[in-house]
Amino acid sequence: MKHQSLFPDFANTTEQEAQSAPAPAMRLRLPEIVAEYVAKAESIAGAIKAFNEAQTTLKSAACIGGSYGGNVFSREPHLEERHVYHVLLCSAWKFVYDGLNIETIASAKDRKQLDLMLTNPPPFTMMDIEEVFGDYLRDPRFHILKGLAECFCDLDPAYKCHSRVKIGVEGLPKRIIVSYVSGWNSWGRERVKDTFNALRAYRGLPRYEYAEFEDVMKEAKRNGEADFCGGIIRVFKNDNAHLIFDAEGLKDINRALAEFYGEVLPDAPSEAEAKRPSTEVARDLQFYPTPRAVVEQVVSSLTLQGGESVLEPSCGDGQIMDVLANWHEEPDGRFAKRPLNVTGVEYDAARAGQARAKGHHVLTANFLQVAPDPRFDVVVMNPPFYGQHYKKHLDHAIKFLRAGGRLVCILPASAHYDHGNTIGQWYDLPVGSFAASGTNIPTGYCVYRKP
Repeated sequence: MKHQSLFPDFANTTEQEAQSAPAPAMRLRLPEIVAEYVAKAESIAGAIKAFNEAQTTLKSAACIGGSYGGNVFSREPHLEERHVYHVLLCSAWKFVYDGLNIETIASAKDRKQLDLMLTNPPPFTMMDIEEVFGDYLRDPRFHILKGLAECFCDLDPAYKCHSRVKIGVEGLPKRIIVSYVSGWNSWGRERVKDTFNALRAYRGLPRYEYAEFEDVMKEAKRNGEADFCGGIIRVFKNDNAHLIFDAEGLKDINRALAEFYGEVLPDAPSEAEAKRPSTEVARDLQFYPTPRAVVEQVVSSLTLQGGESVLEPSCGDGQIMDVLANWHEEPDGRFAKRPLNVTGVEYDAARAGQARAKGHHVLTANFLQVAPDPRFDVVVMNPPFYGQHYKKHLDHAIKFLRAGGRLVCILPASAHYDHGNTIGQWYDLPVGSFAASGTNIPTGYCVYRKP
């Protein structure tokens, strides 16, 4: 892994370059910071020993012949070695977080998660820094626009539908309402900041400086409203804020959301496709491999006991099956529960071959043409999203469940919010859950138990 190609050399930048670099506040190269951290960690034991010796020397200096007249300290100093190491570790991570300007890139949700992580951070190594911060530097625009999308998705279910990723169009308002905006660093206030900054980023303008943003919020609270880069913001006594977009603001907000979500998938098949037999394969299967974090979340929703027979339709190259195959393995390598008996079905021969090469049992076939066999305890699926093709897969998959069996199905959010084409309990997935697979379409999953 080439860390230096990802993180710039801040020690050798000009003033102009420093202004445009991701971390103008940091004047040391990351390997130098890690080296300083290691050196200071190694010196802690000696520093504590010297501190304790200094206490003894000071106490001796304040007494005659060993007769102490009292304690020279108003409160007895006490150091715990592990606490000193922890403070150094937190300092190192905070320095890099500030130096790389992660706060100006990460969304409000990510910033809160990073705050929690920095409370008890992982080891401070180049590999760990790359894992935690690397993606923010590789694609900062994605994360800035992600903050905008998260703000909208948390406001109104309509914004989760990829057919309605807009504002101000028929059926959707020209404003958004955000709660709890008064408290410093409050969730609502951070969401407002994300919206302002995403709009500026889309226009190629610098983000709001701290003081500039605070001035807007103070004016809105003092006068009831204030101008911002896309319209006006009104703050009310109930601690809500209304962001009312002007014509240009609406246009740019919609363009920014469209850029983030990418190509909008059609929510209805073409006339030609509508005339096809229901079991014909969609002309574009929209193959989006399921990221591991999503797999682990949906699998955990099934509360598996061990030994269940599991079917995965449209299993692709086996990324969900990879997790299911090792589901019963404990961190120490022991097998605390019985393994699952997993079977996959995949239409694409190449992907089916990739899954088999990893040891999975896969049938190469069009799942919609596989005769139903209601013997499976569990169905886990991420069907093709194209048109409403997923609905055919979902309906067919239920026929493979035994009575009392459980199904979890990953779907575009429009399946639930636009069409109601889901069964069981619906759960939203975080914004950008499928970004690693090449799409930012809003997604979720439903969990169903067959009577």
